[in-house]
Amino acid sequence: MAIEKVKAYFENLGEAARILTFEESTATVELAAEALGVSSGHIAKTLSFLVDGKPLLVVLAGDARMDNHKFKMVFGKKGRMIPADDVEALVGHAPGGVCPFAVKDGVPVYLDTSLHAYETVYPAAGDDHSAIRMTPEELFHFAHAAGWVDIHKEA
Repeated sequence: MAIEKVKAYFENLGEAARILTFEESTATVELAAEALGVSSGHIAKTLSFLVDGKPLLVVLAGDARMDNHKFKMVFGKKGRMIPADDVEALVGHAPGGVCPFAVKDGVPVYLDTSLHAYETVYPAAGDDHSAIRMTPEELFHFAHAAGWVDIHKEA
């Protein structure tokens, strides 16, 4: 189970106490925000794409929308969302719990600059009933992010 991989990852770092679990679902930005009692922007949503047939993850603020033109400018190709049935096999986490931690080897993680609008963000922690609290800078560190990108639409 993916949450067990994420828990083990954070246990090795001495940070497992940060993981929050819930009775209610946190599978969507709206459900996670409700469970945590925060605005949707505080939820760090992880989107999974295929670029040239290879998986790629981008984490955006929950209230941000992706700009396809910016995505293509940054990554050099148009991204295609990974079909839900293929996400777990390609990334290592099932839809609703996709997060930037303990992903399959070779899957790069990028963080969108929309996250900088929040002091604290809450990405999923490997399943659809979990989250983990951290700053955007901590998220960059713990996710071993390949870099910051700007692929969100301006309001």
